[in-house]
Amino acid sequence: MSEMNENPLDILPEVLLAASAVFGLLLAAWLPRRRQWLVGLLAAAAAGAGIVAAAVAAAHPDVTAFGEAFTVDPVTSTSRIVVLGAVLLVLALFARQFHAHPRESETYVLVQLSALGALVMAGTQDLLLLAAGYLLTSIPAYTLAGFRKDGPGTEAALKYYVIGALLGVLMLGGITVLYAAGRATGYPSLGPTLSEAPEGLVAAGAVGLLAGVLFKAGAVPAHFWVPDTVQGSTAPVAAFLTTIPKIGALAALLRLGQAVLADSGMPWPEVIAVIAAASMTLGNLAAFFQDDVKRLLAYSTISQVGYLLLPVAVTGRSDLAQPALLYYLAAYAVTNLGAFAVVCALPRATRLADYRGLARRRPLLSASLVICLLGLVGTPPTAVFVGKLEAFSAAIDGGYTWLTILAAVNTVASLFYYLRWIAPAVSPGDGTALTDSDRSARGVAYTATLISVGLGLAAGPVLPALGSSLAT
Repeated sequence: MSEMNENPLDILPEVLLAASAVFGLLLAAWLPRRRQWLVGLLAAAAAGAGIVAAAVAAAHPDVTAFGEAFTVDPVTSTSRIVVLGAVLLVLALFARQFHAHPRESETYVLVQLSALGALVMAGTQDLLLLAAGYLLTSIPAYTLAGFRKDGPGTEAALKYYVIGALLGVLMLGGITVLYAAGRATGYPSLGPTLSEAPEGLVAAGAVGLLAGVLFKAGAVPAHFWVPDTVQGSTAPVAAFLTTIPKIGALAALLRLGQAVLADSGMPWPEVIAVIAAASMTLGNLAAFFQDDVKRLLAYSTISQVGYLLLPVAVTGRSDLAQPALLYYLAAYAVTNLGAFAVVCALPRATRLADYRGLARRRPLLSASLVICLLGLVGTPPTAVFVGKLEAFSAAIDGGYTWLTILAAVNTVASLFYYLRWIAPAVSPGDGTALTDSDRSARGVAYTATLISVGLGLAAGPVLPALGSSLAT
């Protein structure tokens, strides 16, 4: 790092998000129900300003803040832009469904607080701050999952909370063990000392720590909550849960691998490689015969985490790891949100067969669905194609050719269940379940599709900027 200071402006995007959440909660107490959308507008303004602040910070040298507990580097800057951009799309998905809802303002506040936790996880260099980010990401998300207050919604929130609480305790236990082994919680001090600590102690602490972070990422074996929570939640909440927390968790894993665990004596690459293989394979196998569209996308997100873990497994072994992961995170976020936006736009279409006739009734929405689903497979020229290509290249460069072959096989296999959704959408039908449509969600679907294709076409100039500081 070239500079260290205690300037609050170093965390301006996080400050804007926190201030907007607090002020929005106070503002909502004075607004009539029909005017609660102003809180959402305030949240969108904070996210937009945060993107600008993050872009400005990315053009300056890397800095650390607050006793080296938080760092602003390419990983943090990219995560900020991706998370806050995803927040803008999610807020648009919430706008119609929660308009004049008794808890509309609380919804916007909870989205911001959970996104703030993801940003903290992405930029932290301290285990205690990582735990704080985990809790800040999780607790608002538990509430969002249960907003429907019906049977499936209650089950979704309960399973999410119980598994999150259990793995959160394991995470805190792992942090305690790592502190005992390394006598520090800050990454710069902890990393060198763990190489001299007992390997068994380090391994036990790392397993506990991984339990919590993998829960937020939705990776195997901490994935059990994903299908039931996504299916039981409202579609906008499901879009949020499968996107924004994953960004913070995977960025945190990359940083842990780079600074703490890679040289600790623990077989970090092997552990992450096995988790990646299990996630992509189990996610694809489970998605094959799903009929509920949200449940299919839930298992799809589990498989996508497996691909995203490829560069994490080779961090420190390949210079391609960091740019591959950061680019893939952006590509996944926008493409996954685009697919969920189509689901949000058609609230009555809950099964694959309900999409029959979509191409005839709503051709643009059908095109967005096809592009996003094929994008999740990794079809050019979408951004996920470039993201997967970079992730595969990083894995090969890091010596994990077998994992790359498995990922390629899984990619081909995933085409089967995506085509099971595309086929009825482009087939003729009466489209009785497609009559009701959410205009704002359609706009999000079109926007996300264009960004996914545009980011794929602009990969050439974007990728080099993710590997190092953007300062000239």
